[in-house]
Amino acid sequence: MNCLSIKRIILFSLIISFSAVICNAQAFDKPVTKLTRNVSKNKVKQKKDRYYGPKSVKRTQKKQAANDRKLRKDYEGFVKSNQKRSIEIQTPEVKERMKQNIKNADASYKAKKKHNSYRTKQAGKKYR
Repeated sequence: MNCLSIKRIILFSLIISFSAVICNAQAFDKPVTKLTRNVSKNKVKQKKDRYYGPKSVKRTQKKQAANDRKLRKDYEGFVKSNQKRSIEIQTPEVKERMKQNIKNADASYKAKKKHNSYRTKQAGKKYR
């Protein structure tokens, strides 16, 4: 029993002595210097490869976009003319009330949009 404890003590002392030798070997005698690299501040932008499809596809996409713009413009004109016609067929009192309602709706829309943009600016500042 006594022999077993002596073996453990010797083994423990050997392990500590070897670890102390290893730790001393890793000591740095030189002062730590900051490594500098010669890297330009402007990063080189790599050109992305673009895939240009056939010209016929591009041409049809342009035609579709032009057609969509035309349809949207026609629809807006139709809505405006329809509003004017609906106002014209009313009595004078109703005309005034309808015009005032349109002005109020426009004003409330502007105020709502302004308030919303103000809130998003505040939230954006919060997370900057």
